Amino acid sequence: MPVVPELSGPVRAALAAGRPVVALESTIISHGLPRPGNLAAARSFEEMLTAAGVTPATIAVVDGKRTAGTTVAATSVLAARAGIRVFATGGLGGVHRGFAESLDESADLTVLSRTPITVVSAGVKSILDIPATLERLETLRVAVAGYRTNRFPAFYLADSGQDLDWRLDSPAEIAAVMAARDLLGDESALLIATPLAPDRQLDPGLHDRALAAALAAADAGGVRGKAVTPFLLDYMQRATAGASVTVNLDVARGNIALAGQIAIAWAERADTRG
Repeated sequence: MPVVPELSGPVRAALAAGRPVVALESTIISHGLPRPGNLAAARSFEEMLTAAGVTPATIAVVDGKRTAGTTVAATSVLAARAGIRVFATGGLGGVHRGFAESLDESADLTVLSRTPITVVSAGVKSILDIPATLERLETLRVAVAGYRTNRFPAFYLADSGQDLDWRLDSPAEIAAVMAARDLLGDESALLIATPLAPDRQLDPGLHDRALAAALAAADAGGVRGKAVTPFLLDYMQRATAGASVTVNLDVARGNIALAGQIAIAWAERADTRG
């Protein structure tokens, strides 16, 4: 039998009443941000949504065989099964550099190809092969639209250099696309890519130097598979003297704010439909 997520009282009540709800992942707490600021950040993310009139639904494994954070893939599946239509994350996983040799690709991509949820992210992390990731998303029928931009962001950087075919300029437009996809019976995700403001991104020169050093260190250390991303993110944090963590927080807050607006627009459409 499919796993049915256990809902908190506020989330259950909000979904039953058709009020806006946004899913949040827990990997950013367990792996994405250093202690002790990770817990404070997680609470602030929920407070942002609550202040906007949106119910936050932070998803995790609690008191199972273990207590654990959930990745983008797992959070998407559990949120969709709970009936939550909007999910805010930092950046997606994707195709890793050197894919031809390692065949290393995040499960995020294939899971989103069969999960009907709207995901708000700052694109994918710049540690990945971004052109290849966009090609895979297209092959897997995951729709990608820029929010007020025609360029795909690269998490730490506002612009990955990759063009996007589709652009949406308001939460109401995004909600309308969600409704149209429902009418078509589309079972894949809608990815809304929203960039940081250029003055909030990581300094591009510092980013490029830190990333090159991180990739070299991973190669020299024989880091492979699922260990690559946390290794590179930790290296970037140290190489940028914590600047990457500040950017990570800005990314998360921007994505969560937009996701809240989309959830409100979606709930308003439901009210209009009666």
